[in-house]
Amino acid sequence: MIGVLASLPGLAPPLLAGPPGVVLAASGEDIAIIAIIMGTLSGLFFPLVRAWARQLDGRRVPGVLPLRGVEERLDRIEQAVESIALEVERVSEGQRFVTKLLAEKATPPLPPADR
Repeated sequence: MIGVLASLPGLAPPLLAGPPGVVLAASGEDIAIIAIIMGTLSGLFFPLVRAWARQLDGRRVPGVLPLRGVEERLDRIEQAVESIALEVERVSEGQRFVTKLLAEKATPPLPPADR
């Protein structure tokens, strides 16, 4: 088959470089098989190589996160929450007092009974 295709001008299969003095011809099937093999190998080895590179990169970086000033920030947040809670309690106490005053004022004295 290769000899027939090679004898027809314009239909010759692509030529591959081989050892000196030898010319190899590749058919469409050969190129498709090579492409499938290369795609499969790339699909298999690329994630493995990427994982290996990440593992090597991870060995150099310590796993400790920078926690500078976290305790101080938490203390400030705690103090702020406590002061807000105190203010809310003061406001609610004032609301109770005002409600009590309005409730006492709202009950008018009963008029004298006529007999």
